[in-house]
Amino acid sequence: MNITAEWTDTEWNSFASWLTGVLHVNPVTVTFTKKDGTERVMKCTLQPELLPPVEVKPVVEGKAPRKESTTSMRVFDLEKKEWRSFTIRSVKHISTVLGEDDDKV
Repeated sequence: MNITAEWTDTEWNSFASWLTGVLHVNPVTVTFTKKDGTERVMKCTLQPELLPPVEVKPVVEGKAPRKESTTSMRVFDLEKKEWRSFTIRSVKHISTVLGEDDDKV
C-alpha cells in the first residue's frame, strides 16, 4: 500500500478503518507529520491487553459526551506509555510485524 496525499476521501476512510483493525491486533510503527511540520515516529497500539486500565469519570449532567474524531486517530504510545493522537491524512508510512510476540513489545 502506497500512502499518498492524492487519495480520495473514500480511500482515506478505508485506510483509517484498515489501520484501526491492524492496531487492535498488533503494535504499529506510524510515521507522520506533526502539525508543526516535524516528522514523528511512534510505536502504538489499540490492543486491549496492552492498554492501561480505563479510568471511569463521573457523568456530568448537561455535558455532551466527547465526539469521536473522523480526522484523527487516538492510540496508545507504547514508548511514552500515554495516549496520543495523529491526523490520519498526515501519515507517511506504517510498519508492523504480523504475529509479533507480546514479549517483543
